[in-house]
Amino acid sequence: MIREKTLGYLVLFGLEKSIQAWVRFIDFTYNPHLYGLSSGYPRKINYGALYQAIKELREKGYIEITKNDEGKILMRLTGKGKQEIKIKEILKEKNWDGKWRVVVFDIPEKHKRLRHALRWKLREWEFIPWQKSVWVTKKDIIEPLQDFVKELGISHWIKVFLAEDLKL
Repeated sequence: MIREKTLGYLVLFGLEKSIQAWVRFIDFTYNPHLYGLSSGYPRKINYGALYQAIKELREKGYIEITKNDEGKILMRLTGKGKQEIKIKEILKEKNWDGKWRVVVFDIPEKHKRLRHALRWKLREWEFIPWQKSVWVTKKDIIEPLQDFVKELGISHWIKVFLAEDLKL
């Protein structure tokens, strides 16, 4: 998962906004506080850092780079990139719907790496460990969790519950 306020995150966010609002990509990436404003002064851009961030996003599968018929380079978000933006928006959400999401899992010892990967992702998505194999969150992040679990192939060891009242 890409950390917020990193260049990679700004590139992903910039792509999403440039597609929706038709703004210049580089301006938004380096000047999100000036988004939609034209101040008229030249901006210094660290093209090396921008190239590196785009390269990492492409390698992780968040963006796709192609050339059109005119030879112009086009970047677009992949499904994985859109999912990453969606997860960030869910985690930023301050309003709580009053429901807890409870994840219970029992992954065998011989699949220890998968269990650690799941715990790492649960921590990243702001789940709170209630016990070693029971985690809870207030965030409505069940859909990305289900996709992650299917990707790992461990769905038969995991149960997800929606609860209205938990005594922590």
